[in-house]
Amino acid sequence: MFLAVAGLMAFAANTASAQDEQAAPAAEEVATAPAEMSAADLLAGTGEEIPLHQALKTKFIEGGAGFMSLIIICLIIGLALSIERILYLTFSKSNTKKLLEKVEKALEEGGVEAAKDVCRETRGPVASIFYQGLLRYDQGIDVVEKTVVSYGSVQMSQMENGLSWIGLFIAIAPSLGFLGTVIGMINAFDAIQAAGDISPNVVAGGMKVALITTVGGLIVAMILQVFYNYILAKIDGITIDMEDSSICLVDLLTKYNEKKK
Repeated sequence: MFLAVAGLMAFAANTASAQDEQAAPAAEEVATAPAEMSAADLLAGTGEEIPLHQALKTKFIEGGAGFMSLIIICLIIGLALSIERILYLTFSKSNTKKLLEKVEKALEEGGVEAAKDVCRETRGPVASIFYQGLLRYDQGIDVVEKTVVSYGSVQMSQMENGLSWIGLFIAIAPSLGFLGTVIGMINAFDAIQAAGDISPNVVAGGMKVALITTVGGLIVAMILQVFYNYILAKIDGITIDMEDSSICLVDLLTKYNEKKK
């Protein structure tokens, strides 16, 4: 009986070993068999990175041409206005110390008329303020000071021209994105109602449109906000130069008036 049991156990062990050896190659074949490509793999290609412009175009189409086109229009117009303001402020920047030295030298050598010529030949709002102040030198220093202050406000208004439109596009871009979000959610609920089932495939389309439009609007708003703050910083810098140089101009004219007396 003992020998029979031992022989039965040995036979079972040999059978199990043979089955394992047959199963191992089959498992290797399954492991080495190529897996089926998913939709993401088909979009991404054979492991290669998708170019940025291709990815942006795909997201633009998925987000809906209507709202995404409006958001892109806000970005283009906002950038155009921002670049125009940056160029205007860059050309408006001038070396106020050098201008004050030229005006002082002109006053000593040729009087007020020579100082006017210097201001007329110099670009920028500071030179324009100087010229307006020198035009009214005959009316007194008090009038010159009031003129400089008043014309400085005019120059500030010219530098801030167009900023309200940039602020409008900063506000309207995310609003369009949120509107696309609401419409995407409505489409998702309409699809659920038509299908009669709350499944991920039914909801995913509307939710994807909603999220893409929101992200697009927020990105446009952030880009324009950076340009807007940069423009404000340049305007503040030019304004400080205008105020300091205007005070110096009044002091120069006061000294020049005392010398004439």
